[in-house]
Amino acid sequence: MASLSPSLHLPCNSRTGFLGKTQGIRPRVIPTGRVGFVRTVVECKESRIGKKPIEVPSNVTLTLEEQFVKAKGPLGELSLSYPGEVKVVKEESGKLRVYKTAETKRANQMHGLFRTLTDNIIVGVSKGFDKKLQLVGVGYRAAVEGKDLVMNLGFSHPVRMAVPEGLQVKVEENTRIIVSGYDKSAIGQFAATIKKWRPPEPYKGKGIRYADEVVRRKEGKAGKKK
Repeated sequence: MASLSPSLHLPCNSRTGFLGKTQGIRPRVIPTGRVGFVRTVVECKESRIGKKPIEVPSNVTLTLEEQFVKAKGPLGELSLSYPGEVKVVKEESGKLRVYKTAETKRANQMHGLFRTLTDNIIVGVSKGFDKKLQLVGVGYRAAVEGKDLVMNLGFSHPVRMAVPEGLQVKVEENTRIIVSGYDKSAIGQFAATIKKWRPPEPYKGKGIRYADEVVRRKEGKAGKKK
């Protein structure tokens, strides 16, 4: 008696859905097809901030040299260098516009950023900026002594900080500090350094905070229930 040994003839472009010994059972054949990929080009949208024109006041003098801009106004003088991904152009109307020179992810990031930085230097030299801070706490007070800002913040000694050149500091009612100047980044940096000495704590809210800052408060530990 001849043994039963069926021969299998499978196509080259097929795979079997049955593994192991056949034992007279014909495996299930599942044909496979080719998988195709479609490449699509995704265009990045232009920045809503970057495409806005920049107004230049009549009391501001601009100097444009390729990737460099210098603004001079009644409050001071500031300059800005641009990366290769963006360029600044002065239109016939006198307004400034920042354009992208490439369609890349970095160019999209630089577009809105350098439009904002350009607007900051123009507003800074013409109108200026200020940042207000508030001291909250018993015994917390501040004063200006010469070119230094002196603060009593609950330490064993007063905190004395030299005011950077180009900035002005004014104290109102011993607890309100106003930092002003024409360089917005320098104002923000000095205000952050002041706040760093006593960040507001979340239970009683004591510390140094910005005037428009909302401090999230935490509930203290409740007493033991009887």
